[in-house]
Amino acid sequence: MIYILLKYLKYHWIYSLVLGYFGIAISLYLFMDIHILVPCLWKAVSGYDCPGCGLTTALIALLRLEWREAWLENPLIYMLAPLLTVLILRDFAAFWRKKSVEE
Repeated sequence: MIYILLKYLKYHWIYSLVLGYFGIAISLYLFMDIHILVPCLWKAVSGYDCPGCGLTTALIALLRLEWREAWLENPLIYMLAPLLTVLILRDFAAFWRKKSVEE
């Protein structure tokens, strides 16, 4: 299982980079209060919130099991988190089936 997961992350190297960065950034924020997350470029340029503003903060609130805080930051997290999880798991399952047929 671990071997297939590592092959999957090597094949989808962009997933590895994004998940690695956000994993490290969120871990540093949760455990050491170090902020290295990328700010919203839309908000930096225009001064207005974009529809995605607050998603990372909402995800961190979900990881802390602070349901109300996550909703207040951005309610879209309750739709995006399950959707992205299902899409990534479905892609991984297709990769697994493909690799098991090749071997």
